[in-house]
Amino acid sequence: METHSSGTLHTGLLKTKESFLRRISRVITGKSRIDDDVLDQLEEVLLASDVGAATTVRIIEQIQRRVARERILNTSELNEILKMEIQELLGKSFKVSKTFFSDPLPSKPYVIMVLGVNGVGKTTTIAKLANKFQNAGKTVILGAADTFRAAAIDQLAAWATPMNIKMVRQQMGADPASVAYDAVSSAIAAEADVVIVDTAGRLHTKTGLMDELSKIRRAVQKVIPDAPNEVLLVLDASTGQNAFEQARLFMQATSVNAIALTKLDGTAKGGVVIGISDQFKIPVRYIGTGEGIDDLQLFDSAEFVNQLFN
Repeated sequence: METHSSGTLHTGLLKTKESFLRRISRVITGKSRIDDDVLDQLEEVLLASDVGAATTVRIIEQIQRRVARERILNTSELNEILKMEIQELLGKSFKVSKTFFSDPLPSKPYVIMVLGVNGVGKTTTIAKLANKFQNAGKTVILGAADTFRAAAIDQLAAWATPMNIKMVRQQMGADPASVAYDAVSSAIAAEADVVIVDTAGRLHTKTGLMDELSKIRRAVQKVIPDAPNEVLLVLDASTGQNAFEQARLFMQATSVNAIALTKLDGTAKGGVVIGISDQFKIPVRYIGTGEGIDDLQLFDSAEFVNQLFN
């Protein structure tokens, strides 16, 4: 993570942490033994924290096995057991180098294709990513391939202009694949390090979404056969279970390989990080912990769990 990440993550997780720990303390108050009643209540806490049903069941079953195997009976140990189980579950997620933005990238240009419905903070996430790469000394080009809304193109331009970042755009209603092709071609001509391509944020029918995303991908691959390097799905943490449904839809439409979770600071539903990492086996790579241009971090699962239980 970049500088001051702990403080930002600490602040960003306050609502989730307070809600989560308060609920757990209610479960164990006045109880000395880990019994079925305690585990039933813990299951309710995890579900209320938007961890998701399948992941909650997995965690509870693991705790039951551990309690039986190690003969752990004292509720005072429940916090530590839960922490270990969540850590193990998240520990399987993809590891990102803490110096990722300043590291040499695996290809030049490094192509990021960004997906997500309107309103999740997709454009802001693109701007924050561009800012991180630029601050690390890399040149960035943006492709405004969400051509269905004039507002989407203008919003991206409003971020790009003050940062002096080149943006490839066409008029509203233009072919998104054509914009993506032009953006990647421009990045090669300018010897840019990173190209970030925005895509439409409408929830189309599944067939329409699949066709459009496939077309954009094919257009990019005409220029660079093994691009995009990152297919980044942006989800709003504050929508809780709705984020799972969005993830499911986009993953049926195209091969997503990274997730950015936004608005973590404004919600008590940060448990969605745990469920999404577990259920989709796709790494949460970036988290948004505020509205400022610098409020984007590389996700560190160990630090996330430490902050959650601190």
